[in-house]
Amino acid sequence: MAKRKLMRVTTIPGSLRYLLKNQLKFMNQHYEVHAVASPGQSLEEVGKSEGVITHSVLMTRTISPWKDFVALIRLIKIIRKLRPEIIHTHTPKAGTLGMIAAKVTGVPVRMHTVAGLPLLEARGKKRKLLDLVEKLTYSCATMVYPNSFALKDIIIKNGYCKENKLSVIGNGSSNGIDTSFFDPARVSEEACDALRKELNFEKTDKVFCFIGRIVKDKGIHELLEAFSRNEKKGLSAKLLLLGTFEQKLDPITREAEEMISSHPDVRFVGFQKDVRPYLAISDIFVFPSYREGFPNVVMQAGSMGLPCIVSNINGCNEIVEHQKNGLIVAPKSMEELGDAMLFLMENEEARKKMAAISRRMIVDRYSQQYIWDELLKEYRKQTA
Repeated sequence: MAKRKLMRVTTIPGSLRYLLKNQLKFMNQHYEVHAVASPGQSLEEVGKSEGVITHSVLMTRTISPWKDFVALIRLIKIIRKLRPEIIHTHTPKAGTLGMIAAKVTGVPVRMHTVAGLPLLEARGKKRKLLDLVEKLTYSCATMVYPNSFALKDIIIKNGYCKENKLSVIGNGSSNGIDTSFFDPARVSEEACDALRKELNFEKTDKVFCFIGRIVKDKGIHELLEAFSRNEKKGLSAKLLLLGTFEQKLDPITREAEEMISSHPDVRFVGFQKDVRPYLAISDIFVFPSYREGFPNVVMQAGSMGLPCIVSNINGCNEIVEHQKNGLIVAPKSMEELGDAMLFLMENEEARKKMAAISRRMIVDRYSQQYIWDELLKEYRKQTA
């Protein structure tokens, strides 16, 4: 008997490759999985690593009416050819185009996962337009899946759709975390020593680590200011930054760029395929983002046994419990962020206590297999 067809759609292939890593491979045991995203080598690698059939549709992350229309027509053609029983979309643009295409072609199960709402930072006419697009996406879906409980409340509060159309998978998160991979025991002391030497870190240095896009809405300006403020107080530490700059969508200031490139205690190492060694040599993870869905990097850091300082935003404030496995600060507050960083630098006992419980909390709540099993149950429920 032929497997039922499941189509997963994201705007860029990186979302399939990294954010949903191994999930498609698992689902392919139960469905004939087709993955759709913008073209590129990454999409080809998804096909090989996940063992699924891939289809390329050029989608932009910005508002581009003509390109969006062309992408919509391409999606409709693919869907009509394949006739999947389920279409499951992620990311804003893929969600809108994928749900419209699925509705037009009569796909019976149309599922959209919401992992953060970039529009919450928009204002004026742009915000009104994005609100309309969000409502359109949800209206075309048969079910909508915020990847955190706080995000579900935000969607209801903003009136994007009715509560009976919303559901959170498991305890939240789009893909959970591979806790057997993100395990400090998997990184040897020799590897840590070699990386410290490469970065010119002493073993006694207190290291703050950030992983994410180097953009304004990840709180980079506040992080750099807080770090600099504490150094002016005579407190020595290192700041380790992993990620990529984005000059088009949400660039940081030239002054911030200069500090990253020239400050003697800041190390920028760019994008890293394997972040575990960098987390292993760090003492505290810092993630002062303005908005998130359910951030993988906070789960990764926690699984590696680090206490985390995060913003009081959805997702982050569900992974971290204040003063238990980390500290929660107000978003966009350099003062609160700086105080939290200072507290964990100066209070060794509190830091070690949080670090000791951090990994166990992630393992108990967000293991990858648990999330996959819960999502599979949801697929079967929706197609029953």
